[in-house]
Amino acid sequence: MHNPQTAASGLSTGLKERHMTMIALGGVIGAGLFIGSGVVIKQAGPAAVISFLITGLLVVLVMRMLGELACAMPGGGSFYEYSREAFSDRPGLSRLAGFLTGWMYWYFWVIVVALEAVAGADLLRYWLPDVPGWIISLVLLVMLTLTNLVSVKSFGEFEFWFSSIKVAAIVVFLFVAGVHVLGWTPGAHGLQIANLTQHGGFAPNGWVPVLTGAVAATGFYFGAEIVTIAAAETAEPQKAVAKATNSVITRVLVFYVGSILLVACLVPWNSKEIATPYVSALNAMGVPAAAQIMNAIVLTAVLSALNSGLYASSRMLFALTKRGDAPKALAKVSKNGVPVRAILFATLFGYGAIVMSYVSPDTVFAFLVNSYGTVAIFVYILIAISQLRLRKRLEREAPHLLKVRMWCFPYLTWLAIAGMTAIVVAMGFIPEQRTPLALGVVSLGILLIAYFIRHLVNGGKAPEEREPTNFKRVKLKKT
Repeated sequence: MHNPQTAASGLSTGLKERHMTMIALGGVIGAGLFIGSGVVIKQAGPAAVISFLITGLLVVLVMRMLGELACAMPGGGSFYEYSREAFSDRPGLSRLAGFLTGWMYWYFWVIVVALEAVAGADLLRYWLPDVPGWIISLVLLVMLTLTNLVSVKSFGEFEFWFSSIKVAAIVVFLFVAGVHVLGWTPGAHGLQIANLTQHGGFAPNGWVPVLTGAVAATGFYFGAEIVTIAAAETAEPQKAVAKATNSVITRVLVFYVGSILLVACLVPWNSKEIATPYVSALNAMGVPAAAQIMNAIVLTAVLSALNSGLYASSRMLFALTKRGDAPKALAKVSKNGVPVRAILFATLFGYGAIVMSYVSPDTVFAFLVNSYGTVAIFVYILIAISQLRLRKRLEREAPHLLKVRMWCFPYLTWLAIAGMTAIVVAMGFIPEQRTPLALGVVSLGILLIAYFIRHLVNGGKAPEEREPTNFKRVKLKKT
């Protein structure tokens, strides 16, 4: 299939296997889990566990699809290339699918960069109340931009340690809270699970909020797919992706569903303390300096997301340049194999968004905040559709490339597509989700207009035409 070096065209291979595993795990443990989960619990009650389980299973299915494709087709840009390749028998649709997938994903992460820079400033002001937030945001963005510019190895090391802290925090929380809930601590009187059924029952507001909570929880899981982009910068991409995606599948549900269940046991869902779920859970167990500890952990999660956002957006933009979907000038790579201009372009967008968060928080910045999550769901739907088409081709032309296989194909793939489509449709019926849905559709419309303008500028011709990949021919070359 795609040779990683050819596809990456000069990118470094400085990421190690240990980096990949932690990038995959850390990608799904963000500030949303530590803070945003309280919103879902407040709406759905203890049954929020079901909300996170539903969404988590969908993300696990998508990650399995990506693991299958990344092992069979390692290369720069990952699912951007998959979208193009999936429709290679229909060139016009192939170019459109690739363009939309790449730019929507880039858009998602550059917004995350800005949001996390602003969130990081708010967290640091807990200890530095006299420093203006915008200064802290810019310092954080500059610091992690420099980290990404040095080398992919420096990104990998930073992300390894950021993710290690987050994973360690979750593991310790699961252990300590689990021991407390089971009643194994001194002075405990049996199981501490009364909060699951008191205060109105397990699903006090009915089952509709549980389903709407699943919609709200989708954004918390995004990030694990970065590992398939990072695969192009490892020495053994197939091995690294297979191990990393499996680690996500086996642990993501434990981290999310397990910790949410313990929080629901420790903190009444209808109390004001649920607004800061993990701080309140630590307080309920009598852990000293709970607020200080969680503030530091959430700050680490924010810096990790900022670091990952700069990496993911720059690599996707770099991939877009290879097919003429982004300006070729952004493809320049440094001696260390880093796409410098792509990183700086993402950073400039981040600077602009940070400025808007202070200058126009209720218009421009509000548009960005409310649109990016829906765009991410669109990307996942395109990934699933691409896997559906490519798997059939691979089975027909080169089954030997399928080292990792999607379970129960094609039934679970169709189930994932149906589930994510249902989430998008459900957003139209949930009052607080209608604005994000509408703005996400507007963002998609803007990208469609941009694509057709580019198409007209090129005189109706694609910047680059190529033959569909012939898997059988690739097999002969390899032998």
